[in-house]
Formats: sequence, C-alpha cells, structure tokens
Amino acid sequence: MTTSETRMLRRPPSFRKDRMVQAWLTIKAVSDAGDAIFLIAFAWTAVQIASPAVAGLVVAAGTLPRAAVLLIGGAYADRVDARRLMILFNLLRIVVLITVTVWCLATTPTVALLLAASVAFGLCDAFFEPAAGTMPRQLVDVADLPAYSALSQTLSRLGTMAGSAIGGFLVAAYGIAGSAGLNTVTYVVVVVFILLWLRPRFALPRATAQQSVLRDVADGFRYLGRERATRTLVIALSGLNLAVGPAISIGLPLQATAQGWGAGAVGVFEALVGGGAMIGALVVVRWRPRREAVGGFTALIAQGAGIVALGAGSQIVVGAGCLVVGLTAGFASVLLGSTFAATAAPDHLGRLGSILRLGDDCLMPVAMALFGLLAGILPLFVPFAIYGGAMALLMIVPLRNPQIRSIALSTPVGA
Repeated sequence: MTTSETRMLRRPPSFRKDRMVQAWLTIKAVSDAGDAIFLIAFAWTAVQIASPAVAGLVVAAGTLPRAAVLLIGGAYADRVDARRLMILFNLLRIVVLITVTVWCLATTPTVALLLAASVAFGLCDAFFEPAAGTMPRQLVDVADLPAYSALSQTLSRLGTMAGSAIGGFLVAAYGIAGSAGLNTVTYVVVVVFILLWLRPRFALPRATAQQSVLRDVADGFRYLGRERATRTLVIALSGLNLAVGPAISIGLPLQATAQGWGAGAVGVFEALVGGGAMIGALVVVRWRPRREAVGGFTALIAQGAGIVALGAGSQIVVGAGCLVVGLTAGFASVLLGSTFAATAAPDHLGRLGSILRLGDDCLMPVAMALFGLLAGILPLFVPFAIYGGAMALLMIVPLRNPQIRSIALSTPVGA
C-alpha cells in the first residue's frame, strides 16, 4: 500500500531485547509525567489569577495556533530528519519552561505570561508531534509495531497518571515555578537521550523540497483520495474518541449527578476506563489477532455497546461499561494505530498523522457540545445510546473493506 520503500540501516534486535526502544519509551513516559505536573500547575495558576472564562481561554490558547500550523508541521516531518525536528522543538519547549520558571521566581505570574507559554507550546506541538509520529517506523520492524504501540501507550498512561497524582502536591508546595522547573529537567533528559542514543534502524524516504510546503500538504490529501484503505484508517482514527470522549467527560458526571452517586463515583468510573485501557494495550504485547485492523474495528463495536451501558441507572452496569470501554479503547487504538503506521506511505507519514490529529482536534468540540445539547433536552440514556450505537454501526463500514480485512502486520505490507 505504500508508494516508496524504507531502507534498513541496521537490523533491530527482537522487541523483548530492544533496550534502546524500551529506554526511549520509558523516558517518554517520564516526560509525560512532567507534562501532567506542569499542566496541573498551569491550570491552577490560571484559575488563581484570572476569572474562570479567562482561565479557560488561557489553558486552551495553544489549541488554535497548533491547529493552524499542524499540517505544515506534518509536511516538514516528511521533508526533514525527524530527530532534528524533535530536538529543535524540545529545546524551544525548554526555553519556554525556563522563561516561566525564572519569571515566576522573580515576580508573580501574569495572564500574559501564561497566554504566551500556552501559544508557544501549541506551536511546538504542531511540529514535534508529526515528527515523533514517524519514529516507530524508523525504530522497529513492521511486525513489532503493535508491541511498540502497546508498550508506548501503557508507559505513557502510567507516566501521566503518576504526574497527575503528584502534580497537585507539587504546585501547593513549590508553585508553578517548581513544576515548570521539574518539567524542564524531563525535557533535557529527552533531548540528551535523542542526541546520544536514539538512532533510527530504518531510513524513511523523504519528500522532495522541489515544491512549496503548501503543495506538500495538498499532496497528503491527494494521497488519501486515492488510497482507500489508508483513508479509512485515518477517518476511523480521527473519530476514535468522538463517541467515547463526550460520554466519559460529560456523560459520566451528568449520570453521577442525576443518580446522586457523588463525585467519588466519577473518579472510580474514570479509573476503570484508564485501567482497562492499560490492560487492553498490554494484551496486544502478549497476544494479537492475525488481522490487526479487523480485530481493532471489531473491538470498537464492543466499545459502542459499552458506551450504551453507561446510560444505565445501575452503578454496577455503568462500572462494567467503563471497563469495557477502557479495554476496547486500549486494544483497538494499539492495533489501528500500528496498522496505520505500517500501511501508510513512509514519505507521507508526517502529513497523514497531522491530518489525523487535526480531524480529532476540530471535531471533538462539536461532539462534546452535541452530547451536552442532547443530554439537556432528552432523557440521559438517549445520548449514550445514540453515540454508542453510532460507533458500533459505523465500524461495519471498514470491516466490509476487503483491503482492511487483508492487512496482517506479521507479513510484509508493501514497505
């Protein structure tokens, strides 16, 4: 399905013995913990120094500039060495964090400072994330992509959970300056590791620089237009969270309020989702279906049923639904994400990844608002049923695609 070939630079060891990849994913998880700590401190500080409306604007300020340049970032990820882009934009993140640390040690934080930091991080994300998204294809064999994705997701979730757990205590003790300083250290560790140890095993073909970046972006959309299987995967992955995100973020608090279960129940439900997702991802490390895409889309049908169950009036049924949602989310995202990385053209990975991310970013606010609107005018179980049922039914479309059904990552897929 790819239009160009990767070139092996050095043969990777078996995944279980791949110390470089294991160390890389562990260090990424530590950085995720640092990000979670800083995010809590950032949001807390914004709430303390500004009105709720302004605080919300400050926290979300990075979203718009990221969306505006994400496609350009994807085009550069297909042109330039991914390691160099990752190093450059992590260094820029370090500059932003040091600025925040020094400012807040010298004087009190301001809305202008937080707003500038949020915008700067959004712009860095727009270039860093597409470049980082091409790394799995450069580090491991195609057959090992599901295991890579599973371990990456598991460690990342653990890092984020750990950072979230201690973030509140750190901001209480040391303020945003301490949190920003600690996150700076994690980014320094990442940069040093990339410089000294992270070395690609496969060279991806690069897009030529003979045309403008905007034409490169357009080529990414044209590629999707002619590659049906990749287009199906991009659409599916873009919409992967559109049903479950509103059901968890908005639906569960509404359900707990309506039933009088209290905020503690929401925490338990979300813990079931998070724990289930980690288990679902780890399952792929030990076992995975022979046809990964088929297994992933089938799991999402079960996830649709789990979302419907969240609308029940029983804590036990809702808890079981949360566990099903988590298990299937972790399992399906690993399988479908690795299938996408394996089957997309290597010289289009950055652009396709940015298109995928942009779709999720743009559609999620609409999905959230629609769920809230339905919950406000209809019985609460109805939006759960609509969102869960729609997800289950829509998964039939890719499962009927012969190209999707034929993909098996244990055998070559064109690259």
